[in-house]
Amino acid sequence: MRYSIFSLARNALGHHEGWPAAWRSPEPKQSYDVVIVGGGGHGLATAYYLAALHGIRDVAVLEKGWLGGGNTGRNTTIIRSNYLWDESAHLYEHSLKLYEGLSRELNFNIMLSQRGVLNLAHNLHDLRELSQRVNAIRLNGIDSEVLTPPQIKAMVPILDTSPDVRYPVLGASLQRRGGVARHDAVAWGFARGADARGVDIIQNCEVTGIRQRNGAVEGVETSRGYIRARKVGVVVAGHASVLAAMAGFRLPIESHPLQALVSEPIKPIHHSVVMSNAVHVYVSQSDKGELVIGAGIDGYDSYAQRGSFPVIEDQMGALVELFPIFSRLKMLRHWAGIVDTCPDASPIISKTPVKHLYFNCGWGTGGFKATPGSGWVFAHTIAHDAPHALNAAFTLDRFASGALIDEHGAAAVAH
Repeated sequence: MRYSIFSLARNALGHHEGWPAAWRSPEPKQSYDVVIVGGGGHGLATAYYLAALHGIRDVAVLEKGWLGGGNTGRNTTIIRSNYLWDESAHLYEHSLKLYEGLSRELNFNIMLSQRGVLNLAHNLHDLRELSQRVNAIRLNGIDSEVLTPPQIKAMVPILDTSPDVRYPVLGASLQRRGGVARHDAVAWGFARGADARGVDIIQNCEVTGIRQRNGAVEGVETSRGYIRARKVGVVVAGHASVLAAMAGFRLPIESHPLQALVSEPIKPIHHSVVMSNAVHVYVSQSDKGELVIGAGIDGYDSYAQRGSFPVIEDQMGALVELFPIFSRLKMLRHWAGIVDTCPDASPIISKTPVKHLYFNCGWGTGGFKATPGSGWVFAHTIAHDAPHALNAAFTLDRFASGALIDEHGAAAVAH
């Protein structure tokens, strides 16, 4: 249905009539071939790729709240693929390539802005480690480069690169293809694409139990009744351990609050993404003019979508250290998500001890940038009951074998 400019103006003035729904809101059926638990970006991407690439359309996405209301709507929208280890680099690079064509693929503008992501070095150790990472990243065919302080200043004029500051900027790595995308648009685009292919998206439907027989999944108990399923994929971010307990096994993850905040809007002044592990802050500017600011996770385990004040205080101090020009800005709003972190700061995309039950979790602070790639490989894993080569290393078995993928250095700052 096409709308004239007059129709758009009339609806903008408060008469929201006749707008078509972006996706259906069906009642749950009694059974499905596949049930995806979790209606965030990863779950919706999984459902979309199951239908689009594997022809599996008898799928339901169950979301206990509103679509995209968990970590998808609570992150800071950064995308990049500059990871150290081969396994991570290949998975995140696949995701970034999917992002680069996602607006066209979904026919929905995800507002991708490849403005470049800089990681700062403040001492000789930082600079040497940064150079090692850049070389490793480039060996995997991924764009990455080292910038000198004058090059950094030319790219980010408002950054304080004075040599006599407490944390002098000695260099930076840059991935030019990195940047930001609109988080809710990613979820909405995948939801609309999945719905168009027959997937049922069911909101306000909380999973309260996982039913099994003879070591295999049979279906899920929900707040809207029991739903049978041949296969069940769980993608619930910080609540993954809760769902695993329902199925009778434990996951090697911890859940922590992860805070972020935005400033009052200002005119465009910051045209890239700047991160610092040493000073411990990162900042970008949204299309609305707000500074989007984040740092690390709270140290305590929690399922609460709020955090402690000292984290905010520390990241504000770090922000002003790097960008004195922002010292008089007022903060507009603050929020927190729940991140689930594995011992090696890498995800789990895997079969489980329960046959035909699959888990996608443990993304820590790197979940949003992996959204399309995560859904792509998880859909393959569910469809074929076996991992794709891109996620073969990210199984539960690695915690028994010791073949961990230590990405703590790449995920030390939440982004």
